[in-house]
Amino acid sequence: MNYLHIYWKKYRIRFFMALFFLSLEALVDLMQPALMSRIIDQGVAHSNLSIIEKYGLVMLLITLFGAFCACTRNILSVFVSQKFAQDLRKDLYIKIQNLTQPQIDRFGHATLITRLTNDVTRVQTFANGMMRIMMKAPLVGIGSLIMAISLNPKLSLILLGIAPIIALLIYLNMKVSYPYFRKVQRALDHVNRSMQEYLSGIRVVKVFNRSSYEQGRFDKNNEQLGHLSATASKIGSIFGPLINLSVNIGIIALLWFGGLGVNNGSMHVGSIIAFTNYMMQLLFAIMMVNNAFNMLVRARASAERIGEVMVTKPDMYFPNEMKAEPGYNEREALQFNHVSFSFAEKASHKPVLSDVHFKIYRRETIGIIGPIASGKSTLANLILRFYDPDQGSIVLGGKNLKRYNEEVLHRKVSIVPQRSLLFSGTIIENIRWGNEKATDEEVIEAARIADADKFIQALPDGYYSMIGQGGVNLSGGQKQRISIARAIIRKPELLILDDATSAVDAQTDKRIRTHLKKTVQQLTCVIISQKVSSIMDADRILVLNHGKIEAIGTHAELIKKSPFYQNVCALQLMKGAKSHG
Repeated sequence: MNYLHIYWKKYRIRFFMALFFLSLEALVDLMQPALMSRIIDQGVAHSNLSIIEKYGLVMLLITLFGAFCACTRNILSVFVSQKFAQDLRKDLYIKIQNLTQPQIDRFGHATLITRLTNDVTRVQTFANGMMRIMMKAPLVGIGSLIMAISLNPKLSLILLGIAPIIALLIYLNMKVSYPYFRKVQRALDHVNRSMQEYLSGIRVVKVFNRSSYEQGRFDKNNEQLGHLSATASKIGSIFGPLINLSVNIGIIALLWFGGLGVNNGSMHVGSIIAFTNYMMQLLFAIMMVNNAFNMLVRARASAERIGEVMVTKPDMYFPNEMKAEPGYNEREALQFNHVSFSFAEKASHKPVLSDVHFKIYRRETIGIIGPIASGKSTLANLILRFYDPDQGSIVLGGKNLKRYNEEVLHRKVSIVPQRSLLFSGTIIENIRWGNEKATDEEVIEAARIADADKFIQALPDGYYSMIGQGGVNLSGGQKQRISIARAIIRKPELLILDDATSAVDAQTDKRIRTHLKKTVQQLTCVIISQKVSSIMDADRILVLNHGKIEAIGTHAELIKKSPFYQNVCALQLMKGAKSHG
């Protein structure tokens, strides 16, 4: 957990200031029983009112001072813990952003959300508790022992006899509880994952009447979380009463022997009362230490889970310096050199792409078609360098993708993915995601190219109409057209449309492609689609089948030499002809 050192250096001065006022507060608590003892033994026992007034005033002033110290300590502890959590959450979020796609896949979305929220909160709670109860408890406990010994060394043997028993119980509690709290956090990940999947696919769940199945899956994960949480709590509920019992036995022994001492005149009533108060303070301190250890094992489990993310180094390197490949042809926009790729780390796993080799030239429109799971979207993800190929290389603009700075690469390449993702906010804000400095005229022009301007203008607030989370108040075709506008306004050198017009009709699809061809003269475009009508006008068409290139050519050429393309055209174009007839 070395990653926490940076926060320690940043906030340690305020942390020590909080501990300083905490120490003064503990000192005040320790002084009060001793003063009470004097009031009883010297004032009440001898009916001396001046002694009572004197020490009563001192106790009042000390109590006020203790209240001031407590308020100051509270302000400092809240400030430090809140700022620490804020910085940790921010750094963890940045770290997650810098992880590569394979690393995010390995962690899983649900567990990353849990670590960013629940785990950070647990660590924050522990940090706050350290500056409040956790550090005060040992100070009061040790101070109570010292004050008790100074009052009556014989009676203090009772405390010294019980202390090792209590320490052993606390150690056993921590030892047994820790593994369960790790399991609790993992179970919470499963609950969050099932809830996240349900909310993201709620329409599909309802359409297929799978609500009862999803509820059963959630109940199973929730039951597991409840079982583990209950088990962890039971352990605490066993050790807590045992510790309490040990201390209460000590108090009974104290009162028994103290009563004998008062009876034979060797002890004073005030000393016994003070000794009992110190015993009660010790009980409080021990219970707080026990609670602190419970919080520690929770915080430790959470800190380790956060640390697993923080210490993960990105497995992709993005250099600042970019060098062109030898023999670079300026006409070439993109080149795949015998690329093979598999999502699984095991070499024995069947590759998604196998020995893919082709070139795309500048200002060329390439269509890519193939059956489901043929590797079309994977090819797009490799171009964006979400993943690196297992074999071969990808060259963009004469430079190997591995030599690109990440920001420069994503300025040159823009994508409209299969699933259009819009963000809460206005339509104009969503389009400007592609270029935050774009003018209103540029936004309207991008929307016109994407054939989105007409329906946007027809909305009550036009481009300033609000979009719900994920674009829930727009149709699928409207979301796709806004996503296309967002990609166009970036003015990339290479535009990838990954089934980006699947939700629009054929006429709208044709208008978008016509606008792109006429308006964006310098654009190199890759159109991935299942529809022949979307790619048949492309300069060349690449047919992918089982992760390999079956054929490359124009529509007319593929009709003659690609069996897969022939079958798709026969099915789709004949069906289209019948529907028009």
